[in-house]
Formats: sequence, structure tokens, C-alpha cells
Amino acid sequence: MADATAAPVDPDREQGGKKEEPKGPGFLERGLETLLSPFAELGVLARMLFDTLFWAVRPPYRFRLLIEAAEFIGVGSIFIVGLTGFFTGAVLGLQLVDGFRQFGAQSQTGAVVAMAMAREIGPVFSALMVSSRAGSAMTTEIGSMRVSDQINALMTMAVNPIQYLIVPRVLAGIVMVPILTMLFNIIGMFGAYLLSVYVMGIDPGVFVGRAQWIVDVPDVVQGLIKASIFGATICLIACRQGFYASGGAAGVGRATNRAVVHSAVAILALDYVVTAVVLGQGL
Repeated sequence: MADATAAPVDPDREQGGKKEEPKGPGFLERGLETLLSPFAELGVLARMLFDTLFWAVRPPYRFRLLIEAAEFIGVGSIFIVGLTGFFTGAVLGLQLVDGFRQFGAQSQTGAVVAMAMAREIGPVFSALMVSSRAGSAMTTEIGSMRVSDQINALMTMAVNPIQYLIVPRVLAGIVMVPILTMLFNIIGMFGAYLLSVYVMGIDPGVFVGRAQWIVDVPDVVQGLIKASIFGATICLIACRQGFYASGGAAGVGRATNRAVVHSAVAILALDYVVTAVVLGQGL
């Protein structure tokens, strides 16, 4: 009869001391996960957009939070947007005058600068500046609230965090980014005018007249539509990354980095999509 007090047999010892380690995901699984991750991210953003639209029309309406978000996104970004607009217009005017002189077409500088500002450069550059300044700050703020359980505290007090944190920021982005775009266009044209007229010797009347002749209201409206879409996208991505941040301070930093990168990619991709739709071209 076997001794009841004998030590249990170690299965690892019976197999020669070799213990099987749990296997991680294979190459195929990792590749499939990487391939599907952008679609998963789009799904999360679509879900958050739906929740934002749903809670935006339901009371209580927190206009104070909307004004605070508009001040932070719009007023706080005036300096960086204006500075970027001035130097963008200045270097664009400088390059165009120098290039057009080879063909005797330097009189078209004002028209080309105005068209480029109104349709493309104004909304894209303004959105990138807002993303870098306001978007990153929103992600950090909301992410800090998440890792410190402040969002859970809002839910405990029966305050919907989507309505309280995300709706005011998205609405403010839709309103303020087009205003910043117009500011960018005005200051950019001023910078191009100074360089073209006082440095490169272009006739001021020709510069202004050509710009007025070539740019119509639909060109400006196209840029403002893009700016509204970019503003909503920036704030939605920033809030999404902060709202689902995890891992303490390091996780908040990674979420902020992802918010800036994703916003820049989304701005450039949406710029092409909106332009193709407005011009009636195929995607």
C-alpha cells in the first residue's frame, strides 16, 4: 500500500523539469489585430459621436461649460493661429513671386495666395494648430480625470460624463475653428501683401484686385465647412483618447500623443474627402 504521507508528484519534475510557458499571440494574430485596429478605432469614435449628438439635445443645457470651452479653444488659440498665418502667407507670397517671375505672371500672386488660403491652407493649418494646442490639453485634462476616478465620481452623482465633458467641447470646436480659420486667412493675406508689395515690388492694386477677382463666396464657404468638420473631429478624437485613458500618468501621456497623431491624420484624410465631395469628383 502506498504511503499516504508521501509528497505529491511534481508534473514538471516528471517531464524533466520543463515547464510549458503560455504562448502569446502568433504572428498571424498580431498582424490581423494591427490590420483591424483602425476599424475598431473608427467604431469607438462613431459610438462616441452618436452619444454626443444624443446628449447634445437633451437637458440640462450647460451654456457656461460651452462658453468656457469656446474661450479655451478659440481665444486661447488666437496667438498661435495668427502667428502661423502671418508667416505662412509671407513665405507663400515670397515663393510665388519668385516662381511666377520666370513666366512673367507675378501679378497673379494675390489671386493664388487668396485661393489657397480660402480653400486649403487656412482650414488645414488652423486645425493642426488647434489640435496641437487645445486638443492635446483636452486629452490630458480628461485623461487625468479618468485615472483619478473623477469621471466615476460624476457618474455616481448622476451626471452623464458625455454630456458634461464632451458635448461642450465638440460644439465649441465646431463654432470656433471656422472663426480661427477666417483669422488665419486675414492675417495670412496681410503677410503675403507685405512681402509681395514692400519686399518683392508687386503693385498693391494689382495684388488686391486679382485676389478679389478670383476668390468668390463659395471658395470661402468651402474652407469654413472644412474647418467645422475639422473642429468636431479634433475635439472628438481628443475627448475619446482622454475618456478611455488608463495606466496612470504614463497612460495619459500616451493618450495625448495618440490624440495629436490621430487628429493630424484625420485632418489630412478628411481634407481630401471633403474636397472630392465639394468638387464632385470620385473618392
